[in-house]
Amino acid sequence: MSVPVMDKHKVKRARLDRICEGIRPPILNGPMHPRPLVALLDGRDCTVEMPVLKDVATVAFCDAQSTQEIHEKVLNEAVGALMYHTITLTREDLEKFKALRIIVRIGSGYDNVDIKSAADLGIAVCNIPSSSVEETADSTLCHILNLYRRSTWLHQTLREGTRVSSVEQIREVAAGAARIRGETLGIIGLGRVGQAVALRAKTFGFNVIFYDPYLPDGVEKSLGLQRISTLQDLLVHSDCVTLHCSLNEHNHHLINDFTIKQMRQGAFLVNTARGGLVDEKALGQALKDGRIRGAALDVHESEPFSFSQGPLKDAPNLICTPHTAWYSEQASIEVREEAAREIRRAITDFRVEWSG
Repeated sequence: MSVPVMDKHKVKRARLDRICEGIRPPILNGPMHPRPLVALLDGRDCTVEMPVLKDVATVAFCDAQSTQEIHEKVLNEAVGALMYHTITLTREDLEKFKALRIIVRIGSGYDNVDIKSAADLGIAVCNIPSSSVEETADSTLCHILNLYRRSTWLHQTLREGTRVSSVEQIREVAAGAARIRGETLGIIGLGRVGQAVALRAKTFGFNVIFYDPYLPDGVEKSLGLQRISTLQDLLVHSDCVTLHCSLNEHNHHLINDFTIKQMRQGAFLVNTARGGLVDEKALGQALKDGRIRGAALDVHESEPFSFSQGPLKDAPNLICTPHTAWYSEQASIEVREEAAREIRRAITDFRVEWSG
C-alpha cells in the first residue's frame, strides 16, 4: 500500500495495533515499571545491541538452538526477541513465550518463524530487508566466477601435489573452465540482492535475464535487463541460474527434478538465498548425471551442512559454504544495530519498521 510519507508511522502503528489489540498487554516502560526484558535467542554476544538498548531494556542472551534451551525467565518475561537464522520458532515454540510482543530477525528473511501464528498470538515479526545486500551479491558473483573458472578445483589439484608443467596438463586439470562473456545469467527474484547481482554480472559480460512475478512492470527498463515471463522460459535460456527469492509455501523445492530437466544441459546453479528452494536429492542426482555442470550453494535444506551425509554427499562439481554469503564485519554490525533499533522503537512507542 502506498501512503504519504507524513502518514507512514501512523499507518504502521495502526497496523501493529490491529494485530495486537486485546491479545497481549502493551509493553510497560517508564520510571513506574521495571525495565522490559529483551533476549537474543540464538547468540551470546550482545556488545553491539547493548549501547542501543541499555537505557530502555535489560538485555539477555540465550545461545539456544531450540526453545527447550531457553531459560524459563526469558519465556515468561521477555517482551522482545532478537534472532538469527539458526533457531526456528513454530507455533508451539511461540506459545511458550508468555509476554513476547515483538521478534526482530537479524537478517533479511524470516522463514524460520511461523509469522501467521505469531500474528494470531499478537506478536509482531520484523526483519532487516536491507541487510548484507552487498556481501550477498559479492558472494554470489564469487560462486559464479568459481564455477566458470574452476578456481577451487584448480587450487585443490595443486594442494594434492599435482604438478602442472605442460599445455597438455593445463588442458587436463582445467577441463570445464569456460568463458563468461556472452553467457546468459538467469536471476530468479530481482529484489535488492538480485538487482545487485545483475549489475555486477553485466560488468563481467553476462547477458542478464530475470524472472520475478511480483516485481512491477518497468523495473527492467531502468536496469537495462531482460524480463522473462515464465520460470520455464528462464530455465531454458540460462547458462547459469542464480536464486534470490524468499522461501514460502509456494516455492519450496522450486528447483526440483522437473525444473532441473527444463534447464539447459550443462547449466550451472547457484543458491545464496534459502536452502529450501532446492531439492538437494534432485540436485545431487543431476550433478552425478552431468545434467547440471556444477553448483554452488551457500544455504542448504539442513543446516549446519556436512559433506559427510545427506543427498549431496558424493555429488561432483559442487561448492558449498556454511551460510556465510551475508557476512562481513561491517554488515554484521550494521544489521545488529538496526535490529536493536527496531526493538527500541517497539519498547518506547511500539512503532516498528515493517518490510512490507
